[in-house]
Amino acid sequence: MTTFQTDGVVRSVCPFDCPDTCGLHVTFSEGKITTITGDPDHPITKGAICNKVRNLPERIYHPDRLLYPMRRVGPKGTLEFERISWDEAYEEIISKMKNLSEQYGADSILPYSFYGNMGVLNAEGMDRRFFHRLGASQLDRAICNAAGSKGYSYTMGGSLGIDPEDTVHTKLFLIWGCNLVSTNMHQTMLATEARRKGAKIIHIDVHRNRTSAWADEFIHLLPGSDAALALGIMHILIRDNYVNEQFINNYTIGYEELKEQAAQYPPSIVSEITGVPVEQIEELGKLYGTTTPSFIRIGNGLQHHDNGGMMLRTIACLPALTGQWAELGGGAMKGNGWYSRINNGALEREDLLPDPNVRTVNMNQLGDALIDLTPPVRMLFVYNSNPAIVAPDQQKVRKGLLREDLFTVTHDLFLTDTCKYSDIVLPATSHFENIDLYSSYWHLYMQINEPIMDIVGECKSNFTLFKELALRMGFERELFDLTEEEMINVALDVTHNPLLEGITYDSLKQNTWMKAGGGNLPPIMERIPTPSGKIELYSESMSKAGLSPVPEYTPLREPLTYPFLMMTGPNHSFINSTFANQPRLQKLEKGPILHMNEQDALELGLNESDLVLVRNDRGEAELTLKLGTDVLPGVLATQGLWWDDGQGRRNPVNALTPQRLADMGGGATFFSNRVEVIKVNR
Repeated sequence: MTTFQTDGVVRSVCPFDCPDTCGLHVTFSEGKITTITGDPDHPITKGAICNKVRNLPERIYHPDRLLYPMRRVGPKGTLEFERISWDEAYEEIISKMKNLSEQYGADSILPYSFYGNMGVLNAEGMDRRFFHRLGASQLDRAICNAAGSKGYSYTMGGSLGIDPEDTVHTKLFLIWGCNLVSTNMHQTMLATEARRKGAKIIHIDVHRNRTSAWADEFIHLLPGSDAALALGIMHILIRDNYVNEQFINNYTIGYEELKEQAAQYPPSIVSEITGVPVEQIEELGKLYGTTTPSFIRIGNGLQHHDNGGMMLRTIACLPALTGQWAELGGGAMKGNGWYSRINNGALEREDLLPDPNVRTVNMNQLGDALIDLTPPVRMLFVYNSNPAIVAPDQQKVRKGLLREDLFTVTHDLFLTDTCKYSDIVLPATSHFENIDLYSSYWHLYMQINEPIMDIVGECKSNFTLFKELALRMGFERELFDLTEEEMINVALDVTHNPLLEGITYDSLKQNTWMKAGGGNLPPIMERIPTPSGKIELYSESMSKAGLSPVPEYTPLREPLTYPFLMMTGPNHSFINSTFANQPRLQKLEKGPILHMNEQDALELGLNESDLVLVRNDRGEAELTLKLGTDVLPGVLATQGLWWDDGQGRRNPVNALTPQRLADMGGGATFFSNRVEVIKVNR
């Protein structure tokens, strides 16, 4: 048995779905974690971490932590369970899997997961290999960044931007659709350092938030209109001769087609679409055209629209027009996963699928899959996710989860809202209890996280759970009877990504973190992975896919049945629904709040702190009103995914959101969501 340090400081890695992937210092006293701070030696973290992770000990030692397997004894929709052994749990799960596979086919089984833990082994390792070998229906994990990643890739060829450490040299930041202060705090640290050297920071968003207050200027636009604003900037750049023709000629294709398209978006028309005054559009275009280096940090939320992919594709074209990619600190970034590409093929073993054409279910349409799919899903295996809160169209999702002929297994640290509908609940380890490999989708460092404490109760990691299930199913030992260290080396055995050369389990264990490319990336112009090898302002691939090959603005598709567009973004203290069961963080957020423009409230006769019912044809949610000018007229915003309150009054906001897919990548359309608001008289 491993002996862990009982007093003093040890290193760890933050596992949550956040771009910063921080290095941590964890302090133990008498065998218990007392404080968590940032690792002062980590080149990105530099000792600073968010308040969420500083409160992580409350999560690890939470009194509601699941400690052993449980079986449902009450009706679905309740938390009535009995304790069982792991042998009993495995026997029931395996028996169900074998019977369903024999009677209906293995595609009657559906995994449902995302990145509640971002570790490679526990998010996309042994679990994927297990379900591939089983032959289960495949899950398209498109709930977060699918539309934007696809749109950005049409322009740049992949999820690659500049090294964020280079942004200390930036002179102009456009923080576009990103609440940076709450969701990417170390980019704010780098930008603040650049600001001390004279940089200007502009925040472009639909909701005035913490980042707006931190920035030097805020540009407030209407939801779904970002592509029009980007085209308006292009119009000014071309009209006023701010473009870098040498860069365009050498490193792009399709400029003439883009030029013709941008001519249709003068500031007067763009102002009508976006709600941004003409003067502010003109000033923004001139500033972007005359400031070098400039950097666009593109956020996650704006892609959650019907037109989300095209918005990201359009914004990604801007740096090429002024040649920013050739400047230190210039360019853009949606994500940087391209630099840390591991050997997913060898890790996940998709080649094990008995039927390569087995059906795929988009996770954004879980409600439809559980209610309408033929042949039906008969077993749902949930881990690293909480679909009863995070999936869109909650009423339909929960109706599906209530099916008596659906057998649901959930693996989690807590009895989440999804567990109310589960037949078997399995206890999960925290990341402090197991080894894993971490990369960032923002910075360029790979990191090893080693266990620093004993496993709590009878908890198991995702890796161990699916390894043991596979062996009990009789699957090949040479494929599944592996150690975590062996699988990490499989993941890092890459020939397609020379940037990871020299990064192995042993070298990471010795160094704790290592940077992709060794900190010496070649210029981005030498590594553009588009079909043409150039930045594609005109995309033939888009044309073949039935999309406009040049950027364009298209209106949202949500019918105008209801008067308000409602944004459902993250708050400062939760990550999706993670941390939402911690009282201290709940108190900081002051409950589920609805931001409304004071002009709209006046017309509806609503007042500050009124309890209101937000509803549409899909569902309803109760929220407390906050008035002001943080949103434009006709727009609403709420932040954070709150668990049910146990009194039947706080329905999750995803009861309102659509299952409709975005224009690219099968992405979610959470924000293309129209509602009405009425006062609750209780």
